[in-house]
Amino acid sequence: MHSYEPRLKTPARRLRSGASAAEQRLWWLLRRKQMLGVQFYRQKPLVGYVVDFYAPAVGLVIEVDGSQHMSDSGLMADARRTAALETLGLRVIRFDNLQVLNETTAVMEEIYRVVSERLLLVRDKG
Repeated sequence: MHSYEPRLKTPARRLRSGASAAEQRLWWLLRRKQMLGVQFYRQKPLVGYVVDFYAPAVGLVIEVDGSQHMSDSGLMADARRTAALETLGLRVIRFDNLQVLNETTAVMEEIYRVVSERLLLVRDKG
């Protein structure tokens, strides 16, 4: 697992308690190792950011974006964040709130596909 950032502990707690409906729905489907036995954490501090969902065993970050992410500045900030996370060897996938709420099955299928792919990579390295 990547290093924990204590200064982000309080903001992460605040984000967990104020999760959007989309984040809550996705958490309900990812928690308790429901997907291929992989443990997910929510609102996890990593490299100066608090990521929405993190699965350390497969090096996966899932971000659920609200409308503020669709502005030019939001897109640029997301690109910087993704680049920083990818330097750690993490795979970042993004969905917007409406996708999670209205296309839950398709979102879960994509997450399943990526988790399966990452599990194979981990097993091949081991």
